[in-house]
Amino acid sequence: MALNDLIVSKAIIDEYHKTLIDYIDVDVAIVGGGPAGITAGYYLAKEGYKVSMYERKLSIGGGMWGGGIMFNKIVVQEEGAKILKEFNIQTKKYAENYFTADSCQTVSGLLYHATQAGLQVFNLLSVEDVKVTPDNTVCGLVINWTSVEQSGLHVDPITIGAKYIIEATGHACEIANIILKRIGKVLYTPSGSIEGEGSMNAEIAESSIEKNTREIYKNVYVAGMAANAVFGSKRMGPIFGGMMLSGKKVAQDIIKRLKEGEKSA
Repeated sequence: MALNDLIVSKAIIDEYHKTLIDYIDVDVAIVGGGPAGITAGYYLAKEGYKVSMYERKLSIGGGMWGGGIMFNKIVVQEEGAKILKEFNIQTKKYAENYFTADSCQTVSGLLYHATQAGLQVFNLLSVEDVKVTPDNTVCGLVINWTSVEQSGLHVDPITIGAKYIIEATGHACEIANIILKRIGKVLYTPSGSIEGEGSMNAEIAESSIEKNTREIYKNVYVAGMAANAVFGSKRMGPIFGGMMLSGKKVAQDIIKRLKEGEKSA
């Protein structure tokens, strides 16, 4: 059967347009497509909530693709291995409490199951601001194409609405920095600002990341490496169990808030 190039183009434009309109207002918007964000998206979508993810790069998965120094293997501890098992991702026990996995299979598996559960991914889109209510409660995001940002073009963005935001942008803490720039030193940290990420110590970083996964400003939660950076803990390198556990915890915390809101409505 002959193919019509114009129908191909129309299908892409039409379907993307429908998806963008459908997700103009969501329950949860995740910024950053690393392992913490993907995991959070999976558990939120699995509960039936409308969840969108915004990733400025072409690929989803953050630094997990490269494993350690471009060796595409990752390490997770036992609790992280349990999450990978839920996603049908193969792991191999290397030593007591140390499991290895293929980084490419891990990213692909996490993303496949998350999108199958209902997570909607928008890649090549950057967040340049947050949308706020008159009292500066965050209620959405201001987004634009990454290519516009990189080109320095003066093109206005669009706005999406969200009940909750997950800051999962990793070391850069992009959403936290936007809040500091636009609203002030209002973060729920000792200084009201970003405490800063410490040097490598996987034991400290992995043990603190779940504790640091919490609300950092009104309706904004932090997860993954951004959580340790915001609250001043260590970095952990190519061990990824804590990242996924952080994603699961932030999803559980927001699900609880959403359900409380449903009961009081």
